[in-house]
Amino acid sequence: MANHTSPNGGSGTAGQFPASYAAQLATEVTDPDGRSHVVEQFREQGIRLPTFAELADPTLIDLDITEALATVDPDSADPLNLFRVHWFNDGAGGRTEVPEHVVLPSELTGTPAKVVVLFGNRFPMIGAHKVLAAYSCLAPRVVSGQFDPTRHRAVWPSTGNYARGGVAISRIMACRGVAVLPENMSRERFEWLERWIADPADVIRTPGSESNVKEIYDACAELSGDPTNFILNQFSEFSNHIGHYEVTGAALMSVFEHLRGGSPEGNELSLAAFVAASGSAGTLGAGDRLKDERGAQIVAVEALECPTMLYNGYGEHNIQGIGDKHIPLIHNVMNTDVIVGVSDRATDGLGLVFNTDAGRDGLREHLGAASWVLDHLGHFGYSSICNTLAAARAANELGLGPDDVVMTVATDGFEMYFSERERHLAQRHAGSFDAGAARSIIDQHLTPDARSPDAPHIEVLSDRGRDRIFNLGYYTWVEQQGVPLEDFEARRDQAFWDSLRGLPRLWDEMINELNDEVAATFM
Repeated sequence: MANHTSPNGGSGTAGQFPASYAAQLATEVTDPDGRSHVVEQFREQGIRLPTFAELADPTLIDLDITEALATVDPDSADPLNLFRVHWFNDGAGGRTEVPEHVVLPSELTGTPAKVVVLFGNRFPMIGAHKVLAAYSCLAPRVVSGQFDPTRHRAVWPSTGNYARGGVAISRIMACRGVAVLPENMSRERFEWLERWIADPADVIRTPGSESNVKEIYDACAELSGDPTNFILNQFSEFSNHIGHYEVTGAALMSVFEHLRGGSPEGNELSLAAFVAASGSAGTLGAGDRLKDERGAQIVAVEALECPTMLYNGYGEHNIQGIGDKHIPLIHNVMNTDVIVGVSDRATDGLGLVFNTDAGRDGLREHLGAASWVLDHLGHFGYSSICNTLAAARAANELGLGPDDVVMTVATDGFEMYFSERERHLAQRHAGSFDAGAARSIIDQHLTPDARSPDAPHIEVLSDRGRDRIFNLGYYTWVEQQGVPLEDFEARRDQAFWDSLRGLPRLWDEMINELNDEVAATFM
């Protein structure tokens, strides 16, 4: 078996990394027995793994796999659907040349800058981009032999979509997946899990809602007492950051280059910023790539009801999918430029506006929204609306103009939130939603003189501000989770993050070696 040279020199494992991170960043087989079990199981199940390069650029996928995919339901637990874990799906089983996206008009965003949103509900099986994070976290563990699908249960701590993505990837790899998520997440998440998990005990409901991440950690700490449980914590698995840097970053660059080539004025466009809610901070890793390649500023977003980064605050909110009350280990805080707070009153309200006849009529009448814009609004779940509002507000705060592009992602669509819409209607609108209610929400959150209470909550970070946010992570990771202080501090230096950049190439070599051994046939 080939030795793999580490991306910044070294012996070929992840020995150059801090000790507590070395196992998850391994670039050689560390458990030969586990690896042999992977080969046997994958051969029996007909499983082949895509490389990170193929997910970043699906034109690299072998023609025989591409042709075979034409007969496979994107929402099925078919091994071939691993080759759809990318941004270039069209939502109907086909593949696009450029990731599907929308450039929102200024009448909707209130900024002259171009706000560009990629659609995450095009991803297979779960209709959300977190299936990419799940694959990114498990694949390196599989190829190194650390995760043995014949022995381990994959445990996926989440506030929703990552757990679903993990369960989907686990089922495809013929192992048990355990979803750990708060009990008050949307009904649609649990209904999906009921369809995909055979044993109800593999869905663990923790107390609370979106804001109760520590309770998820506590459940995982208990589960880790059983050596057959393999915890894949998206908040601390650096491969989550790496996968988004490599795959989501490439997709965003593809869209940006498409925009530049789409008009005579395209060459004047500047990639000014990337915006994403913090959550696990995995998606923010794509911003690191856009900053490396185009100098884009990185904007992190959180719920105003739980303003951890902005005000060292706490609380509860309903922007499902973004997590809070802690700083993820994989958040490259010292590379972050702006923090924006968005209220769940805005996302709840606009969820109604975007997904009701009265709301869409209001957008058409009061903002002049075109039909083509209205047709896209169902692709925005709560965290997607949050990202888009934050992108517009950051653009205005930074003084961006019509040649500036601000990119973000719609992490999932509203398909996951119809039950939340009904709950919100009942609690705040007595079960009905009319033109007057729609106009009130539009005026508060979308008009140029919006009176939204969260509008001014933006901080452009200085070095002191970055240090303040970085230091908050100490309490979760050093005091609670036992990360050695020197390993925690290593992340303050950009050299640490730079050292991660070559890992996808090395993991791809290991994936190709595994596939060669498995020699699965897809015809």
